Amino acid sequence: MGCCSSTEGKRDWKPLEEHSCTDIPWLIIFTLFSLFNTFHIQEGAASRLISGYDSYGNTCGRNNTKIEGVPLSGRDMKENKYVFFLDPCNLDLINRKIKSIALCVSKCPDAELKTYKDVKQFALNNGSNLCSYDITPTKYPSHSERSTKCPKLPVPPSKSLPVFHRCIPVDIGCYAEFAQAFVTFVSDNSVLRRVVAGVMASKEIIMLLCLLALVLSLIMMVVIRYISKVLVWILTILVIIGSIGGTGVLWWLYVDHKHALNNSTLSVFGKEVAADNVKALLVYSIGATIFTVVLLIVMFIMRKRVALTISLFHVAGKVFIHLPLLALQPFWTFICLMLFWVYWVTVLLFLGTSGTPIKNNSTGVVEYEMQGPLQFLVWYHVVGLIWISEFILAFQQMTIAGAVVTYYFTRNKSQMPVTPILSSMVRTIRYHLGTLAKGSFIITLVKIPRLILTYIHSQLKGKENACARCMLKACVCCLWCLEKCLAYLNQVSHPRTRILHGQGLNGEKILCI
Repeated sequence: MGCCSSTEGKRDWKPLEEHSCTDIPWLIIFTLFSLFNTFHIQEGAASRLISGYDSYGNTCGRNNTKIEGVPLSGRDMKENKYVFFLDPCNLDLINRKIKSIALCVSKCPDAELKTYKDVKQFALNNGSNLCSYDITPTKYPSHSERSTKCPKLPVPPSKSLPVFHRCIPVDIGCYAEFAQAFVTFVSDNSVLRRVVAGVMASKEIIMLLCLLALVLSLIMMVVIRYISKVLVWILTILVIIGSIGGTGVLWWLYVDHKHALNNSTLSVFGKEVAADNVKALLVYSIGATIFTVVLLIVMFIMRKRVALTISLFHVAGKVFIHLPLLALQPFWTFICLMLFWVYWVTVLLFLGTSGTPIKNNSTGVVEYEMQGPLQFLVWYHVVGLIWISEFILAFQQMTIAGAVVTYYFTRNKSQMPVTPILSSMVRTIRYHLGTLAKGSFIITLVKIPRLILTYIHSQLKGKENACARCMLKACVCCLWCLEKCLAYLNQVSHPRTRILHGQGLNGEKILCI
């Protein structure tokens, strides 16, 4: 069809050379949100994160102010730059921290100290007191509270981390206790235990399938250009055979595993894993059966649209031939996401070290707790994680859409830009960041309630009644479906934004319908 406000009967298919900015208010909102998100690092205590602090609220490597009710606080620690744990292997994995008393020392012990006399001699020789601040080194061997206020014997040799100034034991035996504690934690978590056991039992198959999928995808990109018609029919037949065959294999595996479970002599843990596998196979078999039936019905109804599918495959093959770097776009997006997530975790750590010092009356240890506005900043930071992550993904989709639109509407391929993908990135940054911010925010609005409901469902598992459980699952399912629909509409809107928001050759707004 024609274009509104078009004065020419013949359509000029040259790509748009002039564009207009879209959704500017949303770009302003997103920019302000991101800038405020970077200010979180100022609210955090960078010195406490990098230099560390002892159990009495003193930050190592600096002069500290007195904390009311904590006699050993407010000490000058300019010479004591390292955090030393009296028992570094006393780990609390559930709360993700070391339960030992921490002190600021001037030097980490570089050799094993077997007795309190050795601890005393180390303090006198190096000026690094490894016992509590209220005990002088000369009283280390005879003090009545040396078992709680001095390090656990023998003191292993340790080294300081290059940046974070913590004394870390070099003895691998200490980490063996950490590994044992981690195994205990995994064993106490039945769901995590079964998932890890299932993954470890099938890790070779999982890696092989991932590699096979990558190879098949690359082969598909190469051959789709030349044998699109044959390929469509081959894929159609393979999908039909694969769905029917896969469904049959799943039902066969279900019957076989169920029979093996009834006649097995496995341990209790092995039977739990096997029972979970049988249940999973039953669910997969039923799902595959439903999928196969629906697929066959849809393919029968849409059999006359095969010619259109062949044309689309042919065009897609041409796109990858002329724009091979499109295949690398997901890798760049993944790198950007990883860099952002590293930054996000860093800011979260800064926020985690901020807060008001609170004394634990039972242990006498000072802990920093976030109160008031800081708690709001944490939730603000979580929203930023989802919104900005969705924004990065939307940027990739808009870049690909722009490059493909440029290729498709350029009849004379010699007039294409030298780097269509880079040109698409530049146009996206100049004109369409507001649209990306708007679309990613809509996805965020749906994703956050779904995640909250999923968390509530996991916390109340086994405690709520059947009606509440059904309602929660229904809400989560509906929000998931809504999120996927919005994500699809968001992706479809990107090429439309490229086409609809620009200026024609004679300066008129293009609104093609």
